[in-house]
Amino acid sequence: MRLLHTSDWHLGRQFHGASLLQEQAAALERIVELAAEAEVDAVLIAGDIYDRAIPPAEAVLLFNDTLARLSRAGAAVVAIAGNHDSHVRVSIYDPLLSAFGVTIRGDVRRAQEPVLVTPRRGGGPVAIYPLPYLEPAVDGPALLPLADGASAPTVSPRNSHQEVTRLALAGIRRDLEGRPQHRSVLVAHTFVAGGEPSESERQLSIGNVDRVSVDSFAGFHYVALGHLHGSQQLDGPRVAYSGTPLPYSFSEQHHTKSVRIVELDSSGTATVEIVPLGVGRPLRTLEGEIEALCSDPRHDAATGAWVRVILTDAVLPLQAMARLRQRFPHVAELRHRPPELQRSSASERNQQVRQARSPLELALAFFGDQQGRPACEVESELLRQALHAAGRGGER
Repeated sequence: MRLLHTSDWHLGRQFHGASLLQEQAAALERIVELAAEAEVDAVLIAGDIYDRAIPPAEAVLLFNDTLARLSRAGAAVVAIAGNHDSHVRVSIYDPLLSAFGVTIRGDVRRAQEPVLVTPRRGGGPVAIYPLPYLEPAVDGPALLPLADGASAPTVSPRNSHQEVTRLALAGIRRDLEGRPQHRSVLVAHTFVAGGEPSESERQLSIGNVDRVSVDSFAGFHYVALGHLHGSQQLDGPRVAYSGTPLPYSFSEQHHTKSVRIVELDSSGTATVEIVPLGVGRPLRTLEGEIEALCSDPRHDAATGAWVRVILTDAVLPLQAMARLRQRFPHVAELRHRPPELQRSSASERNQQVRQARSPLELALAFFGDQQGRPACEVESELLRQALHAAGRGGER
């Protein structure tokens, strides 16, 4: 059995206000090509198909076209809803599409109903269980009647992701017990403990109560995960995240965006090939003074990239973003980090604030923290006048 594991397409997402739809179309085009070239039996899409619950029409059309092309390539498609998706909307046509080899599962109450795929090169069928993203407070009570009461974990009034995942898996394992000859694959969208996040994932909960342990997935031959945007594995090749097809924040600029081609042998042992997609605009972070950044030929390679600039000029230059865009048309983010600010530690700045004795001193400390230098005499006088006009007064 040969599988292609991908996830977190986030169709309709923007990058600092710019549309990514063209780049996303190129990424999906490459995924379709790889599925055909590798003659995969099934494509697994592990959640966050769209970036929001009500996606733009162009994103829906792109997804529909991709499904049609994957189906024409002879691959079954098994997709699930992620935490960005509307479970109802993405799976509304699942009963109809399943007749054409496409499953888009959003109803967690059907988690124990596998998709049975027979390999085109011969061999026994594989049971693929689509487990959508679980919202503990909602899905815990919905899953409880489906689990075996004697062996299912208890559900507390404030369910954790760990508890509700174990509850869902109890129902899946009960079904799997009746299929001793089937190899098993789980498709899930969750945060597994030990995974490395990035800045672009939506936080599932406060603290670490969104984590699910790796041992929760014991017994499955392969677990295709979605949610974390970097490609990574957590239990050898058996439990893994494919990562996103494109970078969605500058925290991902060092990721190699890829899909995973998974080969299951007759015993269910997984062999994985990570295939880079090689599409989309690259990301670069440049740091320095504006004159050097705009003239140094060493930065020529960044002219076609999404660029984050950290300026180290003592004073933020006028029209900085406009000047940078003349050299880097796709500059997306600008930060100012003057030398004084780099030399002053956070603890020193906090100590200055704590020792301030008047509103004016607090304002001056804030000015120094933001500009990386103390206010001059004229600026200090303007702050004093502003505080007085606001009715606060310059002194206590």
